[in-house]
Amino acid sequence: MPGRRDPWLDNAKAILVILVVVGHAIVLLPYGDPKSRVYDFLYYFHIPAFVLVSGYLSRTFAWTPRHLTALVTTLVVPYVVFEWLMAAFRVYVVGQPSSMEVLQPLWLNPHWPMWYLVALALWRLATPLLVRHWLMVPAAVAVSLAAGEVDLELLDLNRVLGLLPFFVIGLHLPRRALELLQARWTGLAGLAVLAGIWWLAARTDDHWSTQWLYYRSSYDTLGASWGEGAEIRAQLILVGLAGTAAVLTLVPRRRSLLTAVGTYTMGVYLLHGFAIRYAGAQDVSHWLPGNGWTSVAITVAAAVALALFLGWPPVARRLLWLVDPVNQLLSLRGRARRGPAAPEDRSAPSSG
Repeated sequence: MPGRRDPWLDNAKAILVILVVVGHAIVLLPYGDPKSRVYDFLYYFHIPAFVLVSGYLSRTFAWTPRHLTALVTTLVVPYVVFEWLMAAFRVYVVGQPSSMEVLQPLWLNPHWPMWYLVALALWRLATPLLVRHWLMVPAAVAVSLAAGEVDLELLDLNRVLGLLPFFVIGLHLPRRALELLQARWTGLAGLAVLAGIWWLAARTDDHWSTQWLYYRSSYDTLGASWGEGAEIRAQLILVGLAGTAAVLTLVPRRRSLLTAVGTYTMGVYLLHGFAIRYAGAQDVSHWLPGNGWTSVAITVAAAVALALFLGWPPVARRLLWLVDPVNQLLSLRGRARRGPAAPEDRSAPSSG
């Protein structure tokens, strides 16, 4: 059936956006070895995987009026709206008087976690060039390694360039590669790779600090020379790719509860930050039984529940007016022209 959604891709998007929510929620925990290990484990691969899948889903982007308009309505408009909402939320709801300064560089220095909308918009604008030849893959790696030498805070360009290899690899990833990852026998290999990353996460500080996993700070800021920094980043890119492949081998191939969530990943991504910020302001760590594995399990379960709730179709469809106001308005006008017998438009923006 033409235009039919691939449940495997929707399941993959759902799992990855859930991991984003879990990674942000882990920050709420009091400091301890379990928190640090889980946090580093996730950050080794979940952002690279998110970026790579976004690249794969962006392969057909072109400089056409239709695609450029979609870029504005699904990324630029939500960024303008949610960047202001997040800043205002921190000042007026969370009640951080010192955060008044966050209103000053508004829209130029993205607030957590809005940087991804800027990055995805810039990556997609460059897609028609990046997709032309496979040599763009090593070129993107070179750009990432070189970008670590400078601080580019404007529009979070440090991350845009640092994570570029994963997006470009996604652009050039053949369908056959994804089919291989979906083979039944690959799940065991994926578990083995994730076990290795879990082992590495317990020893992160022996090799590099957690800050390296954000692809954000310059090598100098992280206390490394250009050569040392480029070597570490190259190693992290390899770990990120291995972790991405590993987690994708575990994605369900058939329709499931996750499939519907994968249709509404943008809403989950944009809205979970408000709940996390509010929970942090309420210092929920005092409600947890210490800094051990029990607290980690409770936090992970709550984060998964939050992501599933925001991606639950009855909730997600209503939130589309906030997440994607332009297309919802256009859809409403279109239905009004077609009359009451017109079918309901259930489309939704996605992280890809």
